[in-house]
Amino acid sequence: MDKDGSQINKAAGRFTKDPAHELVSSGFRMEVNNSVLLYHGMSLADLAHVIMLIEIDLIPQDARVALLSALFKMHNIPAENIDFKNELVDVYTNRVEMLIQRTPETAGWLQAGRPRREVSTLAYLIVTRTELLEVIKHVLKLMETLLELCEDHVSTLLPDYTYLQRAHPTTLAHYMLTFVQHMARDLDRMKSAYKRTNKSPACTGSTNGSRLPIDRELVAELLGFKGLVVHTRDAMWQSDGPIELMSATQAILCNIDRLAEDLQIWATSEFNFIDLSESHSRISVIMPQKKNPYSLAYTRGVAREMIGRLSATAALQMTPSGQVDNRIFTYGMVPKGLMQTKEALKLFSSTISGLKINKDEMRLAAEESLVGATDLAEEIMMRYGINAQAAHSIVGRAIRFSTQGGKRLNADLINDAAKDIINCSLNISDGYIAQIMDPEAIIETRTSPGGASSKSVHTMITDLRSKINDCNHWMTLEKSWLIESEKKLIKRVESICQCT
Repeated sequence: MDKDGSQINKAAGRFTKDPAHELVSSGFRMEVNNSVLLYHGMSLADLAHVIMLIEIDLIPQDARVALLSALFKMHNIPAENIDFKNELVDVYTNRVEMLIQRTPETAGWLQAGRPRREVSTLAYLIVTRTELLEVIKHVLKLMETLLELCEDHVSTLLPDYTYLQRAHPTTLAHYMLTFVQHMARDLDRMKSAYKRTNKSPACTGSTNGSRLPIDRELVAELLGFKGLVVHTRDAMWQSDGPIELMSATQAILCNIDRLAEDLQIWATSEFNFIDLSESHSRISVIMPQKKNPYSLAYTRGVAREMIGRLSATAALQMTPSGQVDNRIFTYGMVPKGLMQTKEALKLFSSTISGLKINKDEMRLAAEESLVGATDLAEEIMMRYGINAQAAHSIVGRAIRFSTQGGKRLNADLINDAAKDIINCSLNISDGYIAQIMDPEAIIETRTSPGGASSKSVHTMITDLRSKINDCNHWMTLEKSWLIESEKKLIKRVESICQCT
């Protein structure tokens, strides 16, 4: 074969010209760059396909062992040790060339009943489902890390924020559960996506099925898929799967980005609510006093980059319905996106574990602010029978005078505001105001489901731990299924190869 790969085109019988150098160095190179990523899955797909062809008695008896043995030897070569060649188009044709070198007489049987893109799609799904389980595993680990933090800080006082303005008193545990609850929904999305990802598109004959007596169920079983993508044309060209995966991944990263954004603000000297471990920081080259929150910045960056992956993945599917070559970008983009997400989750979990919580600073911020103003207005409403709008106006006006005069909110200001708005004093006392606006007392009134009271928080932690345990059990079963399926496939290959 010449260096431009002319044998590839000539072997196809249709072309007479060599691939252009520009095509080899761009499109072919891009596909070959996914070789290490896709090689193992493609190898499993080839082994399963040949076993199925043997089972339906399509491959001649004298070709079976030679073909399967050659494929099995290729299977045991680490992809990192193979010199993939750009001029051989992609991973598939690199493997075909390797197979021809080992068993030229029987290699052609591998092509029976399937197109090139079926093999690539199977390899993509095999690596994707594995990485999807890894992402789920690290979401679970991050949830566990956050729940441990919550259990340690059920009573750690904190002012909650909206618009970066102090809003209500809460606890660090209740605040952190915001993100764990989101992750519980992430688990549902990822599990659902996994179930659809783990369906076999194999043996569809590219579009309308195959005239050969192909056994689709057997190949699905051999490769650990749980069921089929039934419609043969949809199986080859389904576009929603990659979009769904990237969308679910983006939801995960958006959630942890929001927490990372808050933590980066909390780590500033202006807040000083937390101290980031030096192990998760970087020193400034020019400013000796700085400790830059690099791990948080990196996590935020991954979340933003994933938006680009999601947009690109969606855009790549917006083609005529039979334009499968646009999937060549998806084959690498989606698994690599999942891998990057997995690493970001691992880093973020480690970052959370290394945090030092400055409880005194948090408490001081809650106690010195007016985060109990809502409760004071509601108490006035209920105690004096004043409508909600009027009670809100009384407290709001008193706070305005307090802020303008540089004073603490007191009974005189409330009573004066009441005279202005409802034409009478409430005769409220400073002690009563302090009692109603006490942050810890306020928190313990939030006893409804999902509230900030210690009882509600403990209930949520218990429920979330139960969900984590259930999902860990499911994930363990799915991983075991894939491992056992691969072992059974290899044993079947070994059994056939040793028969003669």
